[in-house]
Amino acid sequence: MELEITRYNNFFKIKGILNKKSIDLFQKEFSHVFETLNSVTISIENIEWMDRYGVKAFVKLNDEAILRNKKLSIIGFGCKDLYDHFNTEIAA
Repeated sequence: MELEITRYNNFFKIKGILNKKSIDLFQKEFSHVFETLNSVTISIENIEWMDRYGVKAFVKLNDEAILRNKKLSIIGFGCKDLYDHFNTEIAA
């Protein structure tokens, strides 16, 4: 399944596979999101699979939110690798 991103105000739903092949769509959608929004919520509930490029894209988005003093919330149980990455970062 291809990657599909839907938006309602500051709430985004991601559906499909987030990998090296689909990362351009993700980056295009979120490239300037913090210029217009102070808080962003992303549901990853419908992500079927994510590779390391997908995890890195979320890390980059999180870093941008921190840098710009914006709020980023990632909700849902869509990807264990993403959860593990952020859980490890908190523990360190």
